[in-house]
Amino acid sequence: MQKIHLLLIDPQNDFCDPSGSLYVGGADQDMGRLASMIHRLKDKIDDIHVTLDSHRRIDISHPLWWRGTAGRTPDPLTVITADSVENGTWTTTIPSARPRSLHYLRALETSGRYPHVVWPEHCLIGDEGHNVYPLVAEAIHEWEDRRFAMADFVTKGSNPWTEHFSAVQAEVPDPADPSTQVNARLISTLEDADIILLAGEALSHCLAHTVRDVATQFADPRYISKMVLLTDASSSVTGFESLGADFAREMCAKGMKTSTTTDFLAA
Repeated sequence: MQKIHLLLIDPQNDFCDPSGSLYVGGADQDMGRLASMIHRLKDKIDDIHVTLDSHRRIDISHPLWWRGTAGRTPDPLTVITADSVENGTWTTTIPSARPRSLHYLRALETSGRYPHVVWPEHCLIGDEGHNVYPLVAEAIHEWEDRRFAMADFVTKGSNPWTEHFSAVQAEVPDPADPSTQVNARLISTLEDADIILLAGEALSHCLAHTVRDVATQFADPRYISKMVLLTDASSSVTGFESLGADFAREMCAKGMKTSTTTDFLAA
């Protein structure tokens, strides 16, 4: 029997509920389809890994961190660059945070993965938006009951000094914070699987960065062929669709496969 693992990225209310603060268009439908698949395959899925974006209000990616020349906070989706901080267009609300924030922006830009975007406050620890979308939570609980197993919840994003799209490591790891560094346990667990189903939000950001980092950390690049992206269980943030499409092309070229929630093991 093949070991099937589901790697489910950030299936949380703020992303998946149309009333969520950072709703990804179509995510509620993605999660409905995924929940149906989990119910259908509850006897065949060996492990479920669920990543959870877990932020505080005071966070480098939230508006409260920044102030413009007129003292106002940036609007959501504002891009803040190192140059814009150096020239005074933007600064930190707390002056003492400016040097470290500027260092972060420079490091992020050097990595070349993406610009620093200010997001609406989302997935705040303890708030409703942090919770798993109810249809998916119900399906996971049924799987746990059926298999007498515990879903593996992986939190990320609690360090306010760095964005943490990937569940493997923060975008700019903090040497003083192990939670921002490579999650070797998750990599090792996934390497033990024969099939790794990929789903969740958003295809353009957290799913893309997680899967890229998993692939980079695999001991053998051939393990990428274990990955199966469920194309009807993940959507991109509106306006960033090209990032999701680029990710899918890139990883398929490296061996990742694709399927849907209804086609996978349909027989």
